[in-house]
Amino acid sequence: MGRWRKLAVNTALLTGSSLVMHCIALSYQVWLVGKIGSAGIGLFQLIVSINVLCVTFAVSGVKFTTTRLVSEEIGAGNERGVGSAMSRCIGYAVIFGCLSCLALFLAAEPIGFLWIGDARCVLSLKIIAFGLPFIALSSVLNGYFVATGRVYKAAVIQVIEQLCNIGFVVFLLSRAADGELEQSCSAIALGGVGSDIVSFLLVLVVYLSDRKKHASKSGARGKITGRMLKIAVPLALSAYARTSLTTLENLLVPRSLKASGLGADQSLSGYGTITGMVFPIISFPSCFLSALSELMVPDLTAAQVCGDKDYIGRTVSALLRASFFFSLVTAAFLFATAEALGAFIYKDPGIGYYIKIFALLAPIMYMDIVTDGCLKGLGQMMHSMTFNITEATIGVILVVTLIPVFGLRGYIFVLFICELYNFTMSITRLRKVTKIEIFPRRRRGAQKCAPCQNECHD
Repeated sequence: MGRWRKLAVNTALLTGSSLVMHCIALSYQVWLVGKIGSAGIGLFQLIVSINVLCVTFAVSGVKFTTTRLVSEEIGAGNERGVGSAMSRCIGYAVIFGCLSCLALFLAAEPIGFLWIGDARCVLSLKIIAFGLPFIALSSVLNGYFVATGRVYKAAVIQVIEQLCNIGFVVFLLSRAADGELEQSCSAIALGGVGSDIVSFLLVLVVYLSDRKKHASKSGARGKITGRMLKIAVPLALSAYARTSLTTLENLLVPRSLKASGLGADQSLSGYGTITGMVFPIISFPSCFLSALSELMVPDLTAAQVCGDKDYIGRTVSALLRASFFFSLVTAAFLFATAEALGAFIYKDPGIGYYIKIFALLAPIMYMDIVTDGCLKGLGQMMHSMTFNITEATIGVILVVTLIPVFGLRGYIFVLFICELYNFTMSITRLRKVTKIEIFPRRRRGAQKCAPCQNECHD
């Protein structure tokens, strides 16, 4: 199968599974809003913020590291190095996953009481700690499937995981008392951990079967451990800084809203409305671009190993052009149908007001996803992370200065400023490392890459 055809097939598969997952997730979110209310959604979003931070520590950049290492070995024609790369990455994931689990479980009470400021979060935090090792290991295996171009295997499992999560949560929530947010959040957390375990077991079975079919003798180019740490450690440290700042920003939003004059439940409700109700709708169409940008990482990495700069320039340019037009059309649709979407999905036309506002930001959000994927594929992870850290720092500063004065409008302004900054810096960096052509030129046939003397691209 040709490179472009294989990419198209994998993109279609990953997009299809992502679309199914987004549909399921949005339907689930609507049901959850009706079950625990916008205040409950806001409270659980704070728990999710802590969970994201802990997952960042558990994963510590291992998924992208796996994808990059395996892609490098394959791109250099050294299939023997894949097994060595995987064994190192799995060991790395076990260490960080277990340490993160222990840290969160022991620190659940201080985090709940002091960071979040709500004792109802403590039990949920202790529960989600047990899912962290499984998430870390699953990240390694999913990174392998992305690098080898066999994403359909991981995609099917992700859909199963989503269904298991919903099934577990529905079952557990039906046994929680109405209005008891502590029990409700704990039920959601327990359902998530259960689905993480199921997902890991399934992806492990599929991975072992895949490696058996494509087995090769162990052996990698150079010192694989050193190369792994060279990629993972800077990526992990940058992710720690960025996610910590983002988590701090999320925790400060409800407090800043209360400082603006809103009550505790009103603050949680306003925060939950934007992050838990509006953003799932705005981000829904991005599943098309997210799938493509993820699959471009190994493709651009392989081209970079071969030194095929022309292919990189053409590919990035075509991807950005397609993403730009897709973003504009999607944003126009969201803006025009905002009230109808709010009334249909949440039975609340008032949500349409916020959908319309963030529809204006959608093109920037979508383009940033693609730009970030291209930067990662070209080995520009540190620059990308630097932009993210700076964005999060700006967000924290603006949250504590603007929201107490302007309330929810201030929070909307903060989100716009941060997203615009990140995209501007990312696209500027991408233009420096590769030649981006705004208008397409006549395509040339495949050319032999100087370093490998192979026809790398169709």
